[in-house]
Parts: sequence; C-alpha cells; structure tokens
Amino acid sequence: MHSFHIPVLGLGYSVDTPLKVARYGISSVVSIVDDELIERMRQYHSAKNDVPFVPIFKGEPESRSKRITAYLNLLNQLVNKQFEQLKQMPFNQDTDLDRYFNLLPEATALRQGYELMSDYTEGESKQIFQNLLRAGMSKGAIDVNIMAKVDKMNFDAEGNYTGDTHTDALAALKGFAESDLESSVVLSAGMNPRLYSYIENFKGFYPDEAGVLRKRIILKVSDFRSALIQAKFLAKKGLWVSEFRIESGLNCGGHAFATDGLLLGPILEEFKQRREDMMAELLALYHPAVAERGFKQACPQQKISVQGGIGTVQEDVFLREHYQMDATGWGSPFLLVPEATNVDEDTLQKLAGAEACDFYVSSSSPLGVLFNNFSKSSAEELRLSRIAEGRPGSPCNKKYLVSNTEFTEEPICTASRQYQNLKIKQLQSSALPADEIQRQIDVVTEKICLCEGLCTSTFIKNGILKPRENKAVTICPGPNIAFFSKTYTLDEMVGHIYGRKNLLEGTARPNMFINELNLYIDYLKKDISGYVASFNEKKGKYLAKFKDQLQQGISYYKQLIPQISNQTHEYLERMLNDLLLSEEKLRSLEI
Repeated sequence: MHSFHIPVLGLGYSVDTPLKVARYGISSVVSIVDDELIERMRQYHSAKNDVPFVPIFKGEPESRSKRITAYLNLLNQLVNKQFEQLKQMPFNQDTDLDRYFNLLPEATALRQGYELMSDYTEGESKQIFQNLLRAGMSKGAIDVNIMAKVDKMNFDAEGNYTGDTHTDALAALKGFAESDLESSVVLSAGMNPRLYSYIENFKGFYPDEAGVLRKRIILKVSDFRSALIQAKFLAKKGLWVSEFRIESGLNCGGHAFATDGLLLGPILEEFKQRREDMMAELLALYHPAVAERGFKQACPQQKISVQGGIGTVQEDVFLREHYQMDATGWGSPFLLVPEATNVDEDTLQKLAGAEACDFYVSSSSPLGVLFNNFSKSSAEELRLSRIAEGRPGSPCNKKYLVSNTEFTEEPICTASRQYQNLKIKQLQSSALPADEIQRQIDVVTEKICLCEGLCTSTFIKNGILKPRENKAVTICPGPNIAFFSKTYTLDEMVGHIYGRKNLLEGTARPNMFINELNLYIDYLKKDISGYVASFNEKKGKYLAKFKDQLQQGISYYKQLIPQISNQTHEYLERMLNDLLLSEEKLRSLEI
C-alpha cells in the first residue's frame, strides 16, 4: 500500500517500530543482532500488553535463537491484534481506521475508495463499500536485519566452541526462520558464505504447496556486481532474492560502506539497464535448483528499492519513475518521529537542533567500517571525558563485536578499555616520532562501544534502564537528517514523503545526488592525506581509480539533469551549478 519502508535504525531505535506503524500498513525493519536487548523488550512489551512472560536465560541451550523467535512471535501476535482491532473501528469518526486510509498515498485505489465512501450517504451501499475497504487493507511487514559478517563464534561455560551453527549470525537467522513471521530477512554488510549456505536448512525459504515463499530474502547492496554475485550464490541453492535494497555508500545512517567512487546515480542506472537480464540469469539457476530439492516451481517476483539520503517528494518520485524503483527507504528522518522510533528526549532535542557539521563519517566502529556519528551524542562526550581522565575505552560487557587478537588469545573489542590500554602502551614504547604516536593513539581512542550505546536510548525512553547501566547514548543518523530541524508526528513525516506537506520549506538543501558526491569527495581528500606517510604505487592506482569513478559520475549527472522533469528550472540550474563546483573541488585533489 505504501511506496516506502523504514529501514533498520541501529540496534534499538527500530527494535519495536512494527508495533507503532505496521497496523497502518507501513513496513519496517527490526535488528536482531542483540538478543539481550530483544529479551528485555519482550519482557517490557509482554508486561505492557498483559502477555505471560517466561524468561529465556543466557545459559540455556540455543538461548540466542530462542529469544529472537519468542520476540518476533510476540511482535507478530501484538501487530495482528492491533490490526484486527483497527479494522473493527467505525469509519469517519477520526479513529485509527480513518488514520490508516489518510496516511496512504492519494494515488492508491484504497485511498480513493475511502474518499468516495466518505461521500456516500448512510445505507446498505455504504456498508458494502466499507466492508470492501476493510477487506482490501493489509499490515506492514515485520522484516528483520542481520549484519552478515557480525558473526561471533560462541563458547559454552567450559570454554568449548558450540559449533558453526551457533555463531551469532546463524543463530539469529534460525531465530527468524523458526518464528511465525511471514516476512523477510534483510542481509547486509557483505556476503557470508556460511550464513548463506545455512539458509538451505529452513523450508520456509522455499516455495510451499501454493508456490508462495513464507520467508523471503532481501539483500542490502551497494552496487550491481556484488548484488549479482550474492544472488547467484543463493539461486544455485534454490534460494530466491525477493528484493535488492540499494543503499548509498556514504549518504546513509549506521555503518557506511563506501564504494570505490561509484556514485548512486550510475549504480541505479546499471540496475535499470540490466534488471531483466539479471532476472533471467537468476531464474535459469533457480528453477533447476528448486526442482532438484523437490519443491514446487514458482514464478517469484523481484523488487528493487533504494535508500540513503532521500529528502523530498520530488527525489522520491524521480527515483521510482526514472529508475523504475519499486519502493524507497526513509530512515534517519524517522529518528525525529517519537511515535515511530526509540530516541530519548535529550538526544531527540539535540538532533532537532543540530547543524550539518554535527554529523560526520567516523572510524568509531570496532568493526573497522566507516560509521556515521553525531558529535553531540552523550556517548561521544563520555569518550572524550574518559580520554581526558586517562581512562580511554569502554567496559566490554556484551562482546558482540570482539574480533582483535593482537594482544590476547581470545578476541577482544577494539573499543574496549583492555585493548586501548594495551595498544597505547605499545605505541608509547615504539620508536615512532611523537606526533605519529599521538596520531595513532587518536585513531585507537576514536572507537566507541556500539553494543551498549545503540541500545541505551531505547532503555531510557521506555523507562527500563537499570540503576548501574551506562546512560551514554550512541546514535548514527545519516547526514540527511541535518536538514530536518524539528520533531514530527507520523502523519507529518508520511505527509512529507507523499508531498502533502513540505517539512523542508525554506531550507537550503542540495540534491541528494550532489550531497552524496560531496561526501565522497571529502572522503577521498581524507583518504589521500591518510596515505601521505606510506604512499606506494598500489595505493596510487586505487586513489586514481576512485577519483576517475567520481569524475565519471559527474559526467553522468550532467547528462541526467536535463531529464529531471519534476523540478523547477531554477532548481535544475542550481543543481548544475553545485555539480560544477563539486567537479572543480575534485579536480583540485592531487594524488
């Protein structure tokens, strides 16, 4: 019914968003990385809805997958209940039923039918009309997200490895696969062959007797080549990718996976041009594999959507019409919608009053992947105060991101106090120049704890933060949020997406493509300066290719601008002028 979805927002920010928006037909994505957060939210929502709660303790066999299954079943149960209650409400009395239809895009048949019904006088015809409208309603999907490469190995109380099927990512997948949900798992952060192969173990990902996929696969991708490689790997196993979600490399929230200078516009163009060929190639692998496994043949659909940095209805419509996208994702702006996401009041007000310079791409993540950070967050304030006190790093309690074995046999987290102390001592005893030692120490101490920081806001907002728990909040919005300067209702944000109102009126904001281009140029400039001390031929070729890809993207946008028909002449002139300024900025970078 809706042309947009709400992507995953950190660990906790969208962990229960389906309970807030799914009954209105809006789909959203829940992170299932942190089973401790999930268990606490299950307890919270069980108590809130008078549902019996039986705890699943950490030491129990397969506790991680069982916790995830139990929570997803609870979400499904509660959303179904909400939806059925909503459908029973009366029409035209300013109820949630009316809100459901008023949130829909004007172009949908259901919204138009609702408006026609409202003009009817009372009588049997109106009742029949209302029954038809109720029958046509559908819930938003409760999709889940797994970062494929966040796949920590686990050990029992005696220190024995519990096996490949009990690593974090595989256990999370099992939790979703064994739940009651008929929805999708969004696989992000690159390909994990072990995880992808494990999907074969669950029948829900194969067609049922009616040829329907109860469990679907969505791949979050940053370019066509990687999308095709991953989808072919799955198709050979009889597993179908129901949707590709193309995400901007840098103009997005959370972890940012920068491409080698390949911009969003050219990426979308390649998907548009090669979509049918890709579908045919995948079906040629998929059908024999499904038949070999004895499942019913089906004619699966394949959607393509885009997310990252979309800010206006004109951009949204252009992406869907020009590039033939099936849907769009709107993420970071929903952090300013209190009824849809979990942002504590202090952080919410800081976000609403922030400027563009407060949002930046950092090396804060222990994963070693770029991370969108907010300089005014309480977690960033705590990080700096710990450094000033001579106690850099964080206590490491959850250990989801442990990966470093530089100093220890058992992996530890690079954001932990243990690792940072050991690394700083090593650097201080080295023969490096003092300024280089300090530069490397700054790199080490930039890491922050994500496991706790990305959950804290959820605990604070819902009143379940424990007395001794850290109150520091980590939040990772995309840079696009800087242009939204207030808090909003769900109706206001959805109205903005569909062009019923303009939340950015009077705001000077570059086109999303130009904004992403400038982010990449700044990234390249920083990359070049980082290589100064250790420059070699290989790095020179990489940087030259990066710069060339950006120039190719600029050339593509010069050809694209005249094709944008839903913007004013003044807007297009400004966009071209911004593009030429960016081109000059790129040319000034010397490798």
